[in-house]
Amino acid sequence: MPQQFLLMFVAMPLWLAAGAADWALHRRARIEATAGVRESVLHVLMFAEMGVAVLAVLLLEVNAGVLALCMAAFVAHELTVYVDLRWAAPRRSISPLEQMVHSVQEILPLAAIALLASLHWDQALSLVGLGRGWDAASFAPVPRRDMLPAAYVGTVIAGGLLLAGCYAEELWRCKRAAAEPKDR
Repeated sequence: MPQQFLLMFVAMPLWLAAGAADWALHRRARIEATAGVRESVLHVLMFAEMGVAVLAVLLLEVNAGVLALCMAAFVAHELTVYVDLRWAAPRRSISPLEQMVHSVQEILPLAAIALLASLHWDQALSLVGLGRGWDAASFAPVPRRDMLPAAYVGTVIAGGLLLAGCYAEELWRCKRAAAEPKDR
């Protein structure tokens, strides 16, 4: 299936790479000296919001419940992006490159949800009351019947953990800077 290939080998690697690029741009911008801990906490929150959806897709049968979770995670992520930008923009420069990286981070989850819905069309339709209707919608968390290759799942989880480490480092750096005595 081309949708599964695009999800696994285009969207996911690009999304992880964009997350790493965003962290590197924050580091280069020295956010610990400007927007600080609050911005970093918002980054951790965005990572967690989408991380829950990614884990669900990796480990659970994709049904109406998982699709709804992915959509809810996307909406929560976008609301957090808004709060993040409202906080950060007055406090630091957000370069054109960083803005473009943010665009990738925002559009890839939406594209992934569309691809996922096309792979599980009956559940996507049932989620909105079409097709076979609400009766066909399954919301129960069910382990995948056809597991993704273990090497793939392990690689995605390892990439996610590496990225989590990057954002933990960012938060540590921001907390350390906030705790340093300020010159008067």
